[in-house]
Amino acid sequence: MALWLIIALMSAAAIFAVLWPLSRRVSARGGSDIAVYRDQLDEIGRDRNAGLIGKAEAEAAKVEVSRRLLAAADTAAAENKTTGKGSPLWRRRATAIAALVLLPVGAIALYLSIGSPQLPGEPLAAHMREVHRNGSIAALVAQAEEQLEHHPNDVRGYEVLAPVYMQLGRFDEAVLARRKILALAGETAARQADLGEALTAAANGIITVDAKSAFERAQALDSSDFKSKFYIGVAAMQDGERDKAIAIWRGMLAAAPPDAPWAQSVRQALAQAGATAPAPGPNAADVAAASQMNEKDRGAMIRGMVAQLAEKLRQNGGDIDGWQRLLRAYMVLGEHEKARAAAIDARKALSGDPDKLRRIDAIIKTLGIES
Repeated sequence: MALWLIIALMSAAAIFAVLWPLSRRVSARGGSDIAVYRDQLDEIGRDRNAGLIGKAEAEAAKVEVSRRLLAAADTAAAENKTTGKGSPLWRRRATAIAALVLLPVGAIALYLSIGSPQLPGEPLAAHMREVHRNGSIAALVAQAEEQLEHHPNDVRGYEVLAPVYMQLGRFDEAVLARRKILALAGETAARQADLGEALTAAANGIITVDAKSAFERAQALDSSDFKSKFYIGVAAMQDGERDKAIAIWRGMLAAAPPDAPWAQSVRQALAQAGATAPAPGPNAADVAAASQMNEKDRGAMIRGMVAQLAEKLRQNGGDIDGWQRLLRAYMVLGEHEKARAAAIDARKALSGDPDKLRRIDAIIKTLGIES
């Protein structure tokens, strides 16, 4: 209802804009100018009598205004002679009828042909944002695809398209793009890992045989590739090998640089698997600082970190990897009594988990700790 009211108001405004000039006489302006110039002559006479302007100035002004008055009178006479009292009546009536009928009818016909009156309303801001976002991405993808049609061996084009396909949820096309990159540019660990990721996404998160093969190939090319290692852990979880997956992810965190952007994802995976992340050890900055210290300060720093690890294990005794690091640290430092005490504490903390208890016993035996 509101839409049709707006259309009616717009049509009325358009009709008014057409009819308003037709309602005025053509010579109206000429008559108005004549009256203005006559008033100016009277005003000059009053100013001269009051002594506000001199005689010479008054005469010059009268001559100029009189000239304009005559010109206006001649213009008005010529217009009246040509048109009489304005445009012929039948022309004005025909124009008015056309404005009243053709404008609204034409507007409605145009809207019905190209508009969508059956669609519900939509907030303009949200609509414009959606059009801009989808339009720009779709345009970029279309341009890249068109470019690849003419240059099918353009590796850079596939490298641009592949991640965009992933973001748009076009996983099958992402797989094809990743395979094309491998065929054209050769394999690297990163490219194999990207292919495995696309294959996993195309299978709704399931690590398929092809995906696992790609991840394993990436590891064979570079064992430090974090993406393939992470997904191999996911594959282990999906195969029911929970301990293997946890071991993989904990190993990743143990070797992770301090600012690793993927570390949080690994911690989340461990949490979902019901495991805790290993207690943090010294980072790269700690190692660099320790290398600049003398023997006494370096020993104090190491003992401080070992004490911090021991405190964390008192709060969370289920971390078997943390116990292993603590026991080894005490043995390296020559603090055998603390190592034996820690072994007793570890056995108590892990007594509720037979598998972990067996593992910690094996570690204690390997390190030569007598408890």
